[in-house]
Amino acid sequence: MRTLLLALMTILMVPFGVSAQDIYLTADAMIDVIDGKRVEKPAIVIREDRIVAIGRQGQLEVPEDARVINLDGQTLLPGFMDMHVHLSGGPETPFFESMSYSVPRQTVVAVKNARKTLMAGFTTVRDVGASGYSVIGVRDGINGGDIIGPRIYAVGNALGVTGGHCDNNFMAPEAHAKSDGVADGPWAAREKVRENIKYGANAIKFCATGGVFSKGTKVGIQQYSLEEMKAIVDEAHRREITVAAHAHGTDGIKAAIVAGVDSVEHVSFLDDEGVALAKQFGTYFSMDIYNTEYTLTYGEQNGVPEENLNKERQVSKRQRESFTKAVKGGVKMVFGSDAAIYPHGDNAKQFSRMVQFGMTPLQALQAATINSATLLKRETDLGAIREGHLADLVAVSGNPLEDISVTERVTFVMKGGVTYKKP
Repeated sequence: MRTLLLALMTILMVPFGVSAQDIYLTADAMIDVIDGKRVEKPAIVIREDRIVAIGRQGQLEVPEDARVINLDGQTLLPGFMDMHVHLSGGPETPFFESMSYSVPRQTVVAVKNARKTLMAGFTTVRDVGASGYSVIGVRDGINGGDIIGPRIYAVGNALGVTGGHCDNNFMAPEAHAKSDGVADGPWAAREKVRENIKYGANAIKFCATGGVFSKGTKVGIQQYSLEEMKAIVDEAHRREITVAAHAHGTDGIKAAIVAGVDSVEHVSFLDDEGVALAKQFGTYFSMDIYNTEYTLTYGEQNGVPEENLNKERQVSKRQRESFTKAVKGGVKMVFGSDAAIYPHGDNAKQFSRMVQFGMTPLQALQAATINSATLLKRETDLGAIREGHLADLVAVSGNPLEDISVTERVTFVMKGGVTYKKP
């Protein structure tokens, strides 16, 4: 009986999906996103969660007793990274109905969307706002092996001013509704950063301007002052945590850059000075240029109010023009889709729009791999197929350097050496 109990305890202590057996992985080709090359007939050895050797088929020796995975007809890429998602929400639920969801209900939605996101080939995401630390709970559940999903950086409650984009402005005054991330003044903003970190946030986001999906805000108008923004950034950077700023309007974009944020989200009304400042400060832009199509096609039937649809019409064309300006100006860019505004799992549809509006296919892939890894300060183990990196790999049929749309049909997904999807 004692022997049986010890054996059972050993089984229970093995992490979900982890195998100590080496993996020998081959494919028709591999995209080296750092060197910008397509490598023919690659072979990769994976040990536990890391890539330990890379070579060519017929040259790289197969380790003894290794499990062999042959991805014939497939092209390998690093796992994709999306720096702007909201896992606890989605457009399928009518607009106002979703506002009545409790935090436990939002958590269930986030569990579902985390799985869809991983199966679409996105092995790392940054969730930039969710109520009640719901996505932080989902992140911890994934890390603990309870559920499956991508590697998550989560901000907890997005910070905002009273009545601003990150506040709840849809309720009647007597309801006294106020979002948990609201903080007015530098010291209140610092306190809110500390509170988010206390409850597990490993990224911070604040709303520098109005937004499309809020009530009573103008997308181009700055909300937080420069002093407040600097306080938020200083407090987060003191803890070595990166900061994202939601900013559509020109003044808010530039103030956020000067305040020292690591990335600016949306960047709809960009001018030449904004481009110059982003290059000077090394700021990344995360621009969601696909979701406007979904919103303007399905928003009305999903119950999105006319005020918000009108703001989307104001933003969509300008944001795409700003994207082109940023690319031509040489600004550092990451992949940010704003999934939740359109269905999770469709994240990769943005790749083709990034190419349509100015990027090469390689630049689009780099935005979703090595650039995003560098933004998160994880370039030494994420974002590329390199020895020593985590074994986050996806495969597609075809050559994404010739047809970027193949990224929308991922056939193989591995995260940390564990296979979640295969042909």
